[in-house]
Amino acid sequence: MAMNFKRRLPIPKEIREEMPLRSDLVEAKQRFDEQVAAIFRGEDDRRVLIIGPCSADREDSVLDYMTHLAKLQERVVDRLVIIPRVYTNKPRTKGTGYKGLLHNPDPEAPADLLEGVKAIRHMHLRVIEETGFFTADEMLYPSNYQYLIDLLSYVAIGARSVENQEHRLVSSGVPVPVGMKNPTAGSTTVMLNSIYAAQAPQSFIYRNWEVETEGNPLAHAVLRGYIGLDGRTYPNYHYEHLERLAERYTEEAGYANPAVIVDCNHDNSGKRPFEQLRICKEVLDSCRRNEDVSRLVRGFMVESYLEDGNQPVDGGVYGKSITDACIGWEKTERLVLNLAERV
Repeated sequence: MAMNFKRRLPIPKEIREEMPLRSDLVEAKQRFDEQVAAIFRGEDDRRVLIIGPCSADREDSVLDYMTHLAKLQERVVDRLVIIPRVYTNKPRTKGTGYKGLLHNPDPEAPADLLEGVKAIRHMHLRVIEETGFFTADEMLYPSNYQYLIDLLSYVAIGARSVENQEHRLVSSGVPVPVGMKNPTAGSTTVMLNSIYAAQAPQSFIYRNWEVETEGNPLAHAVLRGYIGLDGRTYPNYHYEHLERLAERYTEEAGYANPAVIVDCNHDNSGKRPFEQLRICKEVLDSCRRNEDVSRLVRGFMVESYLEDGNQPVDGGVYGKSITDACIGWEKTERLVLNLAERV
């Protein structure tokens, strides 16, 4: 047998009913989502900062981090709107290894997807209820997005998924901003095609339903660098990259609300997380030099946790990433305050 159907999992509606978002927070989320939408529409000149651990691996350290971050948000709210990364499923280039909380609610135990679908919602709910943040996650599996549809204020489409038809179609029906990353090989044309598809009305089959969407006018670009033919990492956040993209990615070319988020880690930093502050500074300098670039750049993505660096899954250091290396809290605070000062 090619597939062993082990057990039926609860459908998203059942999980949402079992673990609901409080009614007062439903209204708060609507207000917050409108603030974020205004930034992406260019009606609010603040910047969005999507920041947090590479992977949300365990509740205690993630909540500890988010508590610190919530206090920092209060200090910069007039300049920055923070959406914390609570990334609960991780793409694996070779398809093996730790795949995130969805697969491994206990990182050191075998995969358990039944507990995983409950764990991802529980993680997001605790962050929202205990800090007042509304969250961001990567839509690695489009069919699973509905487990979190009422909680997320930002959705990312990863570099390995952005050319996938289902990701593009589902993104057209997401009610919050969706960031479409450039693919790992770096093509901005692929990225722009994905944005165009996500902004267009679509009809398709989703979870055994025939569905229609009106298109998502808040779908936008995320620049994350790329891997060249020589296998080395290359950035795409420099002034010339932003200038050229601003020339192609316009309302006249058929795009609603052209916007860019700069991912300061991954191939833009060459997986050197301590470069993220420098990258933020350079991008804001480019914004000061060119009005078109300034209108286009709406924010940043940063990978940050309690401790610098990363460790193996069984490393045992509290608040240290078990996937990509992050900056620790001291550097995070410095980055956020410096960014707010320069916006």
